[in-house]
Amino acid sequence: MMKPECLQSGSALRECLTSHVGPPYGVQIMTEYPSHVDVTCSDSVRLLNGSSLCSGRLQVKSNQKWSSVCEADFDLQDAEVVCREFSCGPPSVLQGALYGEVEAPVWSKEFQCEGHESALLDCRSSGSARKSCSPGKAVGLTCSEPVRLVRGASRCAGTLEFNHQGNWKTVSGFGWTLKKAAVFCQHLGCGSVVFVGQRENSLLGDHVNINPDCVHSGPALKDCATLGFSIYHLDLKCSDSVRLLNGSSLCSGRLQVKSNQKWSSVCEADFDLQDAEVVCRVLGCGPPSVLQGALYGEVEAPVWSKEFQCEGHESALLDCRSSGSARKSCSPGKAVGLTCSESHVRLMGGASRCAGTLEVKHLEEWRLVHGSDWTLKEAAVVCEHLGCGSAVYVGEREEFPYRSVWEIKPDCVHFQSGQIECAKSTVVSSILDLTCSDSVRLLNGSSLCSGRLQVKSNQKWSSVCEADFDLQDAEVVCREFSCGPPSVLQGALYGEVEAPVWSKEFQCEGHESALLDCRSSGSARKSCSPGKAVGLTCSALIDFRLEGGASRCAGTLEVKVREWRPLADYGLSFREDGYLICEHLNCGSTLSIEYRHDFSYSSVWKIKHHCIESGSTLRECVRSKISVRSQKIPGTYVLENVFFLDITCSEVLVQPIISVSSSMDVVSEAQQHWLQVF
Repeated sequence: MMKPECLQSGSALRECLTSHVGPPYGVQIMTEYPSHVDVTCSDSVRLLNGSSLCSGRLQVKSNQKWSSVCEADFDLQDAEVVCREFSCGPPSVLQGALYGEVEAPVWSKEFQCEGHESALLDCRSSGSARKSCSPGKAVGLTCSEPVRLVRGASRCAGTLEFNHQGNWKTVSGFGWTLKKAAVFCQHLGCGSVVFVGQRENSLLGDHVNINPDCVHSGPALKDCATLGFSIYHLDLKCSDSVRLLNGSSLCSGRLQVKSNQKWSSVCEADFDLQDAEVVCRVLGCGPPSVLQGALYGEVEAPVWSKEFQCEGHESALLDCRSSGSARKSCSPGKAVGLTCSESHVRLMGGASRCAGTLEVKHLEEWRLVHGSDWTLKEAAVVCEHLGCGSAVYVGEREEFPYRSVWEIKPDCVHFQSGQIECAKSTVVSSILDLTCSDSVRLLNGSSLCSGRLQVKSNQKWSSVCEADFDLQDAEVVCREFSCGPPSVLQGALYGEVEAPVWSKEFQCEGHESALLDCRSSGSARKSCSPGKAVGLTCSALIDFRLEGGASRCAGTLEVKVREWRPLADYGLSFREDGYLICEHLNCGSTLSIEYRHDFSYSSVWKIKHHCIESGSTLRECVRSKISVRSQKIPGTYVLENVFFLDITCSEVLVQPIISVSSSMDVVSEAQQHWLQVF
């Protein structure tokens, strides 16, 4: 085996080789990559010092020597042959000394390609001979990325294909979100990214795999592409003629319009709110929220020459009428800076607007959200965005038949910077259920079970004064958050009181299911002394139990987060921390912890390890999981292999009855050696 990153670090080939033994005889494994690497290099041309494999200073090989090429001996038709030889897209830039000065020796003849040749040295050449080349005249060539969109409504929409060694192959859709796929729109000369989807094909076929993380870190697409197999196609839609630059999200930035293959800045005087509504809708964002000049940088030449006169219903900005006047310049600070609101979010089918199945609206379409991988800590941002209280429950639910849903990675969700950047279209059956508290929340705490208490009434959040709140009230709040009983109740523990202040005293009896279900006094309070804001800490412990064994002290470990489920995980730190489970259950010490494979269909809890490592509580890091995955044949499913933890504690053993024979022989043996008790 040879690690590619070892070679890239500058080590010799021999230093990067390691011996590798394959799987045991009879064992079949599926790998992401083929077992052997096939490599094709260009025979006689190369590009040096470029920013990617498709750019650099051109050199030609003849008689085992590499020669520089002079700009006077090379034209656009020659460049087309070179770009095709490198399996890149057509030439986009041809400029002398772009990638360094000419070096001796210099290629002696002029290339006269017709454009159809498969290699540069197959082209005819002049009989003249050149021995030197002026400074700044070395051929610097940049080829475009070999990507295209096919079977779409325009050249900026469709299924993405990549040219691999002269053959167009579909790009695998795995791992691409809107934010990451924006790079394709840029390479295609299109506008902002609007939609990215993962579409299944019934047959496994050749695909080009392009690693999204590789592309996002800077290298060109070609540098990050490998040949592989997949059933997922990447469907992509970019805007044709508008884009937003330098924004904090995909729904904000400085506006530019494309016409005659050139991008032009737009002046604030030629653009109004109705025009902005059209742009936001084209980009799949919500309605415009901010329209302010120079918000995302100054105007750049060229400048769009006419005033837009949209009515608001148009499907594209260039479909709008425009004035006959022409503008050639725009004053500083007057470039259109536009911020559209993000995708709409709602919870449906629950007991209130703060509970139910999560749905996101994008491109005028409401879709469910794929439920995998969300924890309470990550779901808290959704509750905040909805104007609800704290996150109380997050779970994954199977719903058949399969449907198109949004897959949103929770660690990418930041509504302030553009939630839709994290979305991609996929077809699955597991969806996300979320419950937020309706009318109470804890702020600035160290966990979801601690913080400064606030209560919501008439769409406003009010602070609570310590004098109006006692331990019985705290028990109701902790239960409402699905946390353990209150452990600390202390004023200003999590910050000072903020206006407005809750006006009445709570008089809970302790059995109520919500704080606002409690009776309250008739007195009214308008202010609260400094240091007297209610700071509450509830226990964040999770309830454990052992099920299916001979007693309560043996069996499969289950965890309760509003409902009991097995804890299915492998490599969890219970190998170290698990020994505390028996002690927690008053079952003595731990005798054994075993991982058991299980292929059964079930809802389980899993732990996000990096969440625990970041210092969060176990309760915040539990995520819902269903051990079933959709198969490629409609109406069938395949079970996922999960690992359950079977624990046996010492208290499960029956108290032994020990008796020793009175035979002198046994006692004598015991005195000389040892006594064995069975």
